[in-house]
Amino acid sequence: MSATADIEELRRRMNGSMDVLKKEFSGLRTGRANANMLDPVTVEAYGSAMPLSQCATVSAPEPRMLSVQVWDKGLVKSVEKAIREANLGLNPMTEGQLIRIPMPPMTEERRKELSKVAKNYAEAARVSVRNVRRDGMDGLKNALKDGKQTEDENRKAQTQVQTLTDEFIKKIDEQLAAKEKDIMAV
Repeated sequence: MSATADIEELRRRMNGSMDVLKKEFSGLRTGRANANMLDPVTVEAYGSAMPLSQCATVSAPEPRMLSVQVWDKGLVKSVEKAIREANLGLNPMTEGQLIRIPMPPMTEERRKELSKVAKNYAEAARVSVRNVRRDGMDGLKNALKDGKQTEDENRKAQTQVQTLTDEFIKKIDEQLAAKEKDIMAV
């Protein structure tokens, strides 16, 4: 396999780490309502547990309000119960098939807690990216040892891997800074 193919594989894996980080960040509550906040909610429906997104439409009509439009009238109570029991600190109010969820204001202490959680998510993403780099460097060492690459090609490829790693670490830091700013905004 060529060095560029290896670099593209490493880039793909590092992008996977970024995608996971973005998904984790989307679940963190900020001062504004976000429809993704209800992604972890599962509803008991039709004899099995299913994600909320498969039995209702979630939207954020106002900055401090979520709205859940349940498709089946018979599931309204189950959806309301699932939201209450999801430990998100939310108190849904039912109006027919529409469930309104006002977002309580966040305390300074809770904002700091969420900021720490965001830092932990970012650190996990950095570790993941570094593990991908380590795998890439090990592959390059093996290629050099097996005689598949010259030392110059190997050094150049190692520099590319390190540059790629630095690029993704910088992206993670930027995502974290943006999320912290969002969390701490009043």
